[in-house]
Amino acid sequence: MFETRDLSSPVEAVRDEHAPDALVIDCERDFETLPPAQAEDLGLLVDRLDPVNYPDAWLPEDAPTLLARYASSDLTIGMPGDGSVVWTRQTDPPIVLVKPRVEGSPDPFIEFLLAEAFVELGLETPEHFLGFFEEQYVDLDRAVERGPNSTYQIAAALYDGWLGLQTRETFATWHDQADRTVLGDSWQDAGTRLEDRVGELSRAVARGDTDFADATELACAAIKHAIELPAPFGALDTDAYRHHGPEYAIRWAEKTFDALAE
Repeated sequence: MFETRDLSSPVEAVRDEHAPDALVIDCERDFETLPPAQAEDLGLLVDRLDPVNYPDAWLPEDAPTLLARYASSDLTIGMPGDGSVVWTRQTDPPIVLVKPRVEGSPDPFIEFLLAEAFVELGLETPEHFLGFFEEQYVDLDRAVERGPNSTYQIAAALYDGWLGLQTRETFATWHDQADRTVLGDSWQDAGTRLEDRVGELSRAVARGDTDFADATELACAAIKHAIELPAPFGALDTDAYRHHGPEYAIRWAEKTFDALAE
């Protein structure tokens, strides 16, 4: 099920700087959330398992089942929206899991995803949006009013955008480091591929071609690439969001959904 992954020199250099203890593991099977028995198998590779555990009061009554399980004392690794590379600090040492779905992606892009995981690990921020919003997730749910799945998707996107505000400064320096130029190029190339889609977001939402939760996910994914965002998403690409985090995100959601309802 799990096998240690070899790293290229540029990616290994990023790990050494940001998350030197992290293990990188290839997974035999794809997943959104690892089945409990397979998650427990990770205990064979690490020194200790330390599942997160959050209060029930942080969750709306209609929270998705997977989110409730994540908040419980069950060891839950990987959640919807996590992408092809997942990191966790619920193990000691921390691990980065690479899903089989990355197969077929360009090697430089996979290298960037791994390097991004190490940078995020080094920030020591929560590994999931529930640890970011905490009890204020209930307030976000009230502001969104689009159902539990849309609230989940928007919360995950908003947290991804906030992380992007922290990480992109590091990504931008890679062009100036001889051993990481390939990673800087991959970061820039991924951003270039997003630009046209992001530029059309406001019109796509207005026409009904794109669901608002999907649009939020795309816009917030673009933040780490320093792409200019259209309204209302541009308000998330600010120092105010970086510094005030969940409070700012909830106020943004309140204003945005009030405007959509007019």
